[in-house]
Amino acid sequence: MPEEASLPPAKRFRPGSCPPGRRVEMLLAAGGGGAGGGRRHTPPLAQPSASPYREALELQRRSLPIFRARGQLLAQLRNLDSAVLIGETGSGKTTQIPQYLYEGGISRQGVIAVTQPRRVAAISLATRVSDEKRTELGKLVGYTVRFEDVTSEDTRIKFLTDGMLLREAISDSLLRKYSCVILDEAHERTIHTDVLFGVVKAAQKRRKELGKLPLKPLFFPQVIVMSATMDVDLFSQYFDGAPVLYLEGRQHPIQTFYTKQPQQDYLHAALVSVFQIHQEAPPSQDILVFLTGQEEIEAMSKTCRDIAKRLPDGCPPMLVLPLYASLPYSQQLRVFQGAPKGYRKVIISTNIAETSITITGIKYVVDTGMVKAKKYNPDSGLEVLAVQRVSKTQAWQRTGRAGREGSGICYRLYTEDEFEKFEKMTVPEIQRCNLASVILQLLAMKVPNVLTFDFVSKPSPDHIQAAIAQLDLLGALEHKDDQLALTPIGRKMAAFPLEPKFAKTILLSSKFHCTEEILTIVSLLSVDSVLYNPPARREEVQSVRKKFISSEGDHVTLLNLYRTFKNTGGNKDWCKENFVNSKNMLLVAEVRAQLREICLKMSMPIMSSRGDMESVRRCLAHSLFMSTAELQPDGTYATTDTHQPVAIHPSSVLFHCKPACVVYTALLYTSKCYMRDLCVVDAEWLYEAAPDYFRRKLRTARN
Repeated sequence: MPEEASLPPAKRFRPGSCPPGRRVEMLLAAGGGGAGGGRRHTPPLAQPSASPYREALELQRRSLPIFRARGQLLAQLRNLDSAVLIGETGSGKTTQIPQYLYEGGISRQGVIAVTQPRRVAAISLATRVSDEKRTELGKLVGYTVRFEDVTSEDTRIKFLTDGMLLREAISDSLLRKYSCVILDEAHERTIHTDVLFGVVKAAQKRRKELGKLPLKPLFFPQVIVMSATMDVDLFSQYFDGAPVLYLEGRQHPIQTFYTKQPQQDYLHAALVSVFQIHQEAPPSQDILVFLTGQEEIEAMSKTCRDIAKRLPDGCPPMLVLPLYASLPYSQQLRVFQGAPKGYRKVIISTNIAETSITITGIKYVVDTGMVKAKKYNPDSGLEVLAVQRVSKTQAWQRTGRAGREGSGICYRLYTEDEFEKFEKMTVPEIQRCNLASVILQLLAMKVPNVLTFDFVSKPSPDHIQAAIAQLDLLGALEHKDDQLALTPIGRKMAAFPLEPKFAKTILLSSKFHCTEEILTIVSLLSVDSVLYNPPARREEVQSVRKKFISSEGDHVTLLNLYRTFKNTGGNKDWCKENFVNSKNMLLVAEVRAQLREICLKMSMPIMSSRGDMESVRRCLAHSLFMSTAELQPDGTYATTDTHQPVAIHPSSVLFHCKPACVVYTALLYTSKCYMRDLCVVDAEWLYEAAPDYFRRKLRTARN
């Protein structure tokens, strides 16, 4: 390894172990060690079928560290309204606690809800628990994620994304059907999780009050907050001093190494580290590398494969596997399968592998210390995905991936001094994101005053006001007696499980007689990418995609692709030939059907433009007018309202074009600020959509 990437040894540690002197009100000594085990043995990115090995499952349940604490845990939880549970990696808390509560009779008065930040985790955990309970998925154990509900009247343990429980709160703010709400993976602090804290706390308080009235017998729900990190004092304080329970796991010792010098090129440093490990370690020990996104991952995967072909004799062969959310289903599963005998598996992943999934066989972790995260500027109105440093908490989570089955090693591609300057905790998403969806949901739940809502971490007033202003421009808000309320359009927007701008796009589509086309486009934008672009076959990809490309932009191109997919009857061979993710495309069809059903319930006329793409583009211009850019005299682009410099992303079909005006649906910041998913529009359409908005922006720019 070159000097600039050499890695001196650092201190040993046991991530997640209780630090000396920490005050924990109740300690659950789970005991039990040994390799293997853990809470998720089936590939969480898959939806596995029920296991035939029932006895093996039961033995595995009993071997988990949490099993020894079962009696003590239930005895303590029975007497608590709220509790915060720290569960070390591999303790079994996520799969076992819902079962213990059910077996202990907690669900007799209602359903046990277990929330997850990610849909893949909710689905896989429900599948796993239904396996362990020897029941068909959707009966005793089920799940609900966006656009998919696998539950029944018999469901008593329900895994669901935090966003879906929030949607249920719109129609029932008291969450009457639930006897217990488990807020899992709370340390991830997603925007929905933070809002859910406030909603569940308010529901618990109100149900306690109603339960005291003689004519309103209403049991109050138990709330259990579960986290994999020790920084839970905030959660305890938020739930009125809820006791903190500690559960040991099976984390093995991990040795960390830092670089001697800061790395200017973390991708190069990661590459060097992988091949140093590969040439020195036994081939049975696999490597997990953390990068920030699909483009980086695919490029590094190709480079690793190329270098591996030219290694000296005696070096074991290498199986390089990428992992990111939009990767085709069949290729996601490969990371969980064993490598051929004599091969080393090298998995190059986004932060999806930090906590949501567990991959067996990992001995080494290479942490670049970088992550792609959302950032929102309320002054400019720009929300971008930007590459930034991880927090210390994230770094420890990544390190912990190396200690699931035995002792491991983590190579941190930054100095120890740099690490000490990292933020202690990840800034909660609610403090760095556009809050328009949050405010819309809170108003739909009839929260009296969104400005004083009891957030666990309060967002800045500027972020709240910017969200209110955005909803106002979309026609969703009205002011009644100094209070905010939803307009009839706002109530309709809240009925869609979508960002407000996309809900408004669908509502406007009937005016432009293109609802069928807009439903397809919004559905395509609501799932992970349906396009698969392997860098090694770039020319082939471009050749087969030519027949779908539209000079009017990415939205129309995707529409052409979907129409052809439907005409083939969803043929998987066609998907493979055209580098289309068939699983995501089928999901698009399901999402579209559900969105169409919502439109029908609102008695919206469902019309087609019949090939008139101008009406489709006009509809997009009228709803996405806050996300537009115009060509400047020097050949660059700037946003129409705030004149921020932006550029067309290389993946766009418009990359080599210079349209005068475009709308976009996402911004990505790397070396510059890129627009993604573009559509060509006329500037005059934008002024038709919001004349007051653009006049105000023009005056501001002149001043």
